[in-house]
Amino acid sequence: MLHIDIASDIVCPWCFIGLRRFAEAEALVRREIPDFALRKRWLPFFLNPDTPPEGEPYLPFLVAKFGSRERVDALFAQIRAAGAAHGADFHFEKIQVRANTLDAHRLIHRTQQQGLDAAPLVERLFVAQFQQGLNVGDRAVLRQVARDAGLDAPDLAAWLASDAEADTVRALEGEVRHIGIRSVPTYLVDQRFAVVGAEDPATLAEALGRAWRSRQD
Repeated sequence: MLHIDIASDIVCPWCFIGLRRFAEAEALVRREIPDFALRKRWLPFFLNPDTPPEGEPYLPFLVAKFGSRERVDALFAQIRAAGAAHGADFHFEKIQVRANTLDAHRLIHRTQQQGLDAAPLVERLFVAQFQQGLNVGDRAVLRQVARDAGLDAPDLAAWLASDAEADTVRALEGEVRHIGIRSVPTYLVDQRFAVVGAEDPATLAEALGRAWRSRQD
């Protein structure tokens, strides 16, 4: 089984596009290699590490970062066009809060530590952020997203209200940066090589197929 580590952040629109493109790449590889199998693990990355714990207004931050509303609108249009071809629709107009994603990464980490597939959770987190405009730094929102992903548990609310695994997630994010990852999404394939960016499905499929064949030799 091929092991793929995916460094991403829930507030990164290109990571959402990358999620969809990667799924298409998997399908392409399986058409050629029917017994192809992989295991995905998400690694935390803080796109905006200076985000306040409670978040802050979304659009004003982007205007300050990119210099004008016109540049932000042009960026939104570029992302919408890139996502549309892969079923990643964006509703930036719904987003009010630039969210702090520590708790979202804690939830992903908890899911993986329990031996569960985090893919449904990650998908729903991106949908909550970019299609529903929800604050993915809000713990009530995260609990509902977990429920929607079939991951609710009696202790989940209390766990989210605590700081459990926060230091672990921060340390993991530090390790991700220590190995040289500076932009997301980044895909680490079998800890042997990296594919950086939301590459098109054909490029991702070629990398996955090459890695699979090299393991069979």
